Amino acid sequence: MAAATALVVALSGGVVATATGTAAAVGAVDPIADRADQADFNNDGYADTAVSSSGAHVAGQAQAGQVTALYGQPGGPRSATFSQNSAGVPGAAEKDDLFGADSAHGDFDGDGYDDLAVGTVREDVGGDVDGGSVTVLWGSANGLSTGTTVKDPRPTKHDAFGGTLEAGDFDGDGRDDLVVGARSGAATLDVFSAGISRTGAVGRHYTVVPPVMNEPGAGPLNLYSGDVDADGREDLIVDGFDKSDTYNANFWLPGSAGGVTASGAQRLPGGYITDVGDTDSDGYGDIVIGMLWDEGIAGAREGGAVHVVRGAASGPDGGTDTFSQDTAGVPGGGEKNDVFGAEIELGDVNGDGRLDLVVGAPGENLDGVVDAGAVTVLYGAADGSGITGEGARFLEQNTPGVPNSSETEDFFGSDVHLDDLNGDGRDDVVIGAYGENGGNGAVHVLDSGADGSLTSPGGIYVSDVGISTAGTPHLGSNITD
Repeated sequence: MAAATALVVALSGGVVATATGTAAAVGAVDPIADRADQADFNNDGYADTAVSSSGAHVAGQAQAGQVTALYGQPGGPRSATFSQNSAGVPGAAEKDDLFGADSAHGDFDGDGYDDLAVGTVREDVGGDVDGGSVTVLWGSANGLSTGTTVKDPRPTKHDAFGGTLEAGDFDGDGRDDLVVGARSGAATLDVFSAGISRTGAVGRHYTVVPPVMNEPGAGPLNLYSGDVDADGREDLIVDGFDKSDTYNANFWLPGSAGGVTASGAQRLPGGYITDVGDTDSDGYGDIVIGMLWDEGIAGAREGGAVHVVRGAASGPDGGTDTFSQDTAGVPGGGEKNDVFGAEIELGDVNGDGRLDLVVGAPGENLDGVVDAGAVTVLYGAADGSGITGEGARFLEQNTPGVPNSSETEDFFGSDVHLDDLNGDGRDDVVIGAYGENGGNGAVHVLDSGADGSLTSPGGIYVSDVGISTAGTPHLGSNITD
């Protein structure tokens, strides 16, 4: 348990709570067929994403942080890297700011270009030490450029505003809303809806308080969105410690005409990382939860597990399926501290119109190589009944078509992402290995071929995207969903 917890803290930039005993702590319907939830920062029709290096040194400032946009195009993505020293981005790169600790995409100003909200979790704002900040980098025909600060409505020292971010249309008005949490432990979430302008003006601001503990290290730890009950409004999934018993849990908070509401919240299994998508083609979004712990919490499996909680008209109560490395058809076997489920993502890898699931196990030991890391692809069943272990694929850096080789503490699978970056109708598999080259980190984009192959011409390393090798930038520790 301790090793798994240490890994999660590292993946999250060291700003999440640790797990102990009973309080085992600690990520729309995503209709992949029409790419409705992909980011497209330059509106060219190709999916884009962004990768954080929140530990990057910038102009000599340790852990100031950077974010790299990967713009999809045929032949592989092009990149552009941003920091708070970039032209038009508010603030300045400073020591321990952790620019990029979390991020979320959405078209916040309604101009047809997706934007990127970036959390700078330890930013000092005036006299507000470690108050944190959120910057929106604006999309344009040329990609992301310039930025605007979203003002903290309740600034308090050390509140780490921007530690958790998520975007979604929670009130069904057709505009993307932004949810912001604070890493200080405050349970209150701030929701900015009805548009965010480039001047920083917000159409509407309100708060919602999920049923999680409200104390240091125990507020909302992760957020995700999707339409679980098929009412046309996205719902919010909040991970944290249940205030009733101190165990880690996820909570479904439904969307409504008035926005996200804690009324009718339902408790789900624990696990930091979640995703939402219609895995069984019944029209309802299913909630996929990565439970990385070996023991100490209900639903845990040695090596980690993934729970698929099926959606229904009344919310997430349509039954639960569980997958681990001991599930029939899934390669390998569950071993202590594999942390299978530390990262997950839904998408259509083989282009058959059904959702598949990619699962990271960054703590996987391979042939005596400790924490080399691995990724498993679980495909949607041919009959449309949901995710299955049949035909699952196991990927590591020694797999043909995957760049580099498996080395100690590469943590391959530190994040995973699925998107059709080259426009061929199949989602490419994007994999982070935040420990590569002594903590520099790397990202591998595997093209999904028509023959079922997953291959990459080479990895993306810090030297390729203008990030300093000083310190441990941890490229690949966070990929924007």
